[in-house]
Amino acid sequence: MSAAKTTRTFSLDREILSRVKRTKGSSSESKRVNDLLRLALDLEQQAALEQEIAGFFGSAPAGRDERRAFQSATLASWARD
Repeated sequence: MSAAKTTRTFSLDREILSRVKRTKGSSSESKRVNDLLRLALDLEQQAALEQEIAGFFGSAPAGRDERRAFQSATLASWARD
């Protein structure tokens, strides 16, 4: 993914900067930080989706027949959307 670059100034903890330098390999520190931020944002989004899924299915009935009815109703609802 190639996006327009914007120069910004952020403060980094020395420990974090040291770890970035140590793990950047042949890439620039800027690229390493961008890669790490992208990964962190993806993980954050995935965690939010998992919470949403858990909340949705947490309301599902416990019994097998009730669970099947709930799943069928859910699928029918999705098909209408």
